[in-house]
This record gives sequence, C-alpha cells and structure tokens, in this order.
Amino acid sequence: MKPDLRSRPADDEVAEVVAYHEGDMEAAIGTLLEDIRHLRWQLTLAEGAMGRGMARGWRPSYDRD
Repeated sequence: MKPDLRSRPADDEVAEVVAYHEGDMEAAIGTLLEDIRHLRWQLTLAEGAMGRGMARGWRPSYDRD
C-alpha cells in the first residue's frame, strides 16, 4: 500500500513556513491557524452564495473526513 502523500506536508513546505517566521514555531503555527480560520470563513461565504441546484445537494465539509 502506498502512503498517502497528500495527508502530510512535504518537508520543504514545513521548512519554508518555519524559515518565513525566522524559526519561531509558535508564530508559524499561529499564522497557519489564522489561515484555517480565514479559509473556513471563505467556505461559509461560498456555501451561502451557491445555489442548491449548482452543486446538486452537495454541501462542503468543514472538517477532514
């Protein structure tokens, strides 16, 4: 069975985030949490704007399955 590479960020992506925050792990995590909140809000707005027929009853999931 192949590992699911989508479930784990690549090591270089993690290094980029930490380097951007000059090694401050708490700042890196804080920024990522802010991004999550922002994206959830964008998903809420998109859900409200989209018609039921457009997605044939599909509704977005806010949590991972």
